[in-house]
Amino acid sequence: MSGNDETSKPLIDDDYILIEDEATALLPPRCEREWLVLVVDDDPDVHQATEFALRGMEVEGRSLRLLHAHSAAEARQRIVEIDDLAVLLLDVVMESEDAGLKLVEHVRRDLMRKALRIVLRTGQPGYAPEQETIRDYDINDYKTKSELTRIRLYTMLTTAVRAYRQMRAHEDMRRGLETVVRASTELTKLRGMQLFAQGVVGQLCALLDVQPAGLICAQEAHPGDLMSARVIAAAGPFQHLIQRPLEELEVAEIQSSLKACLAERRSYFGATLTLYFASESGCGLAAYVEVRRELDELDRHLLEVFCASMAVGFENVQLYARLVDQAYVDPLLKLPNLNRLLEVLDQAQSASGDLTLALLDVDQFSAINDTLGHAYGDMVLRAIAARLIKGLPGCTVARIGNDVFGVLGPGTQVHADALTQLLVENFEIESQPVRLTACLGLVEQAGSKRRGNELLSDAHVALKQAKQHQRGSSVCYSQSMGQDVRERMHLLTGLRDAYGAHHLFLVYQPKVKLSDGSPSGIEALMRWRKDDGQYVSPDRFIPLAEQAGMMATLGTYVLRSACQQLARLRVAGYTQLSMAVNVSQAQLREPDFISVLRKAIEDSCLPPEQLELEITESMAAEDLALLRHLLGEISALGVKVAIDDFGTGFSSLSVLRHLQAQRLKIDRSFISEMAQDDSIARMVIGLGHTLGMSVTAEGVETPEQAQALREMGCEEAQGFHFGRPMEELALLQWLAAPGPRV
Repeated sequence: MSGNDETSKPLIDDDYILIEDEATALLPPRCEREWLVLVVDDDPDVHQATEFALRGMEVEGRSLRLLHAHSAAEARQRIVEIDDLAVLLLDVVMESEDAGLKLVEHVRRDLMRKALRIVLRTGQPGYAPEQETIRDYDINDYKTKSELTRIRLYTMLTTAVRAYRQMRAHEDMRRGLETVVRASTELTKLRGMQLFAQGVVGQLCALLDVQPAGLICAQEAHPGDLMSARVIAAAGPFQHLIQRPLEELEVAEIQSSLKACLAERRSYFGATLTLYFASESGCGLAAYVEVRRELDELDRHLLEVFCASMAVGFENVQLYARLVDQAYVDPLLKLPNLNRLLEVLDQAQSASGDLTLALLDVDQFSAINDTLGHAYGDMVLRAIAARLIKGLPGCTVARIGNDVFGVLGPGTQVHADALTQLLVENFEIESQPVRLTACLGLVEQAGSKRRGNELLSDAHVALKQAKQHQRGSSVCYSQSMGQDVRERMHLLTGLRDAYGAHHLFLVYQPKVKLSDGSPSGIEALMRWRKDDGQYVSPDRFIPLAEQAGMMATLGTYVLRSACQQLARLRVAGYTQLSMAVNVSQAQLREPDFISVLRKAIEDSCLPPEQLELEITESMAAEDLALLRHLLGEISALGVKVAIDDFGTGFSSLSVLRHLQAQRLKIDRSFISEMAQDDSIARMVIGLGHTLGMSVTAEGVETPEQAQALREMGCEEAQGFHFGRPMEELALLQWLAAPGPRV
């Protein structure tokens, strides 16, 4: 977003991809070997960032061509004009708060563009919370702009383009096959091939004027593999062999005739007639007919025409079978896929019985792929699928995601204990035992009239809850869980409105020198006061803001407001006070954080050394190299750094040595325990001094705590004993009050 007015920035910062600052190159003329991607966003920076992020990339051997629309209305026109548009990268909030969502409905319902892949990209998740958006709208992916790095954007587009290519291929094939296999469109692969073969038998009988006896059709399962050949249609005494291996045919003469026909890929005309029907796949079909009369020239000519005609029909049936496979069967595991599971769920609505849908997400599967390779990961998935199928007879087992399985069956079979028990025994992968666990999300279907996609969404909500716990956890969906999702949505909406209505504001908690009780600084803290005067606890809205990607913008607001407040205090004569501001990990990861920090200091005309940024020690565990680099840049500006909540995270003491920080803060939990055990407080103070840091104690509430900390050598403290967090006027009154504060 351009301009210097920080308060005009959107709630979600759209500058989410680090790119070089250079002019956008003109795109070359349209090439047939391109995938067309339409970027729909009202922020020009998003268009430019996407162009730079994807420049030079190819997907499936084709380059990506980005087209642009800056409003939903413009996008509608472009989508109508472009028939082979592959992917729509769509913002939610444009002309209106739900412009993007309305465009999704228009594309799916009015334009009937089912193959077009739609990816929602939002900088303001509060307008479209993830669970409800996925539940209510026919989209293919949902991402916040802050998580779309160059690599993740490319991965997401690769998946979308592959799905688009397959769906377009399905549509093209379906249109070509409708006229030639119209009667077979509702058949499964097995029944379709059987009926076709039976039709071949019947037409041969009519053509040659023979009785339907002694007729056999055999088909190879794999090209050139006679051992895989099976009987797929028969008449008379051979009917019992249908779907049995050709090797089990008792009559040696007929068996050898069919094998010779398949092996040599040609027909034999004689008293024992054997006809060959070719296919492009190489899996031929042979038909044996006991004619019992001499064939004349006309018979042979008719049979040649018949074979040519039936070969086309045979190929069409195989094409349709492959189409069904691609649309409804997972290519790796040969299980039903998401499309098929949704059909089964919808069909189950009219069936009686107590059914349960379970989603099974394999724990740490990405780590298996990363460390042992995708081939090994595929073997793991095959092993899990085999065990689920064997352990849940009669249930539908589907693969609906990379490492996510769906299971639908009676509640007596499909429940958390049964599914967990199936995974207890080690799996054997490449002759080695492997221990696997999975998180489970379950939803009971009994009495429900909801559509399949709604039940699947509920199961996903339960699965997400399970994944927030330990590995192997299971959660069953409940109405209260759905209510929690709605409450979170309302709270997010309220938080967005509160920001716009200035109901978010800062309070300031003073800090004092323990040596003489004089004020040494203040810490800025954010508060939310609703219209009715009630406060929303920071413990509730701060985690939501972090999950929704709002912390970068809120953090910038806190930083600028705190700097402006310190500038006003300096004008009032309090020139020696420092201002402490908490900085989130999301803020630090913003590519423009240092420039935002520099501008906040410059606009407020502050000495940078009077500003102190507080970070938590757990940030170092996430990305120590990045944090060290950023702290170096912060120190270069002259700004100080404090390590907050020390001792509550999981970073090692060796990490602390590498952080350029000037202050260590003792967490309030250790202060409250001092009356019983002050060893941790002493240790932190000693550690801070050893590393050349000043030490501040948080949560000091009694004179005894303040006295004990002073005797331990702690330089600074804050807490209710000295002063509660207060707004500007109360802070000025507190500062003006005479006398020491301890």
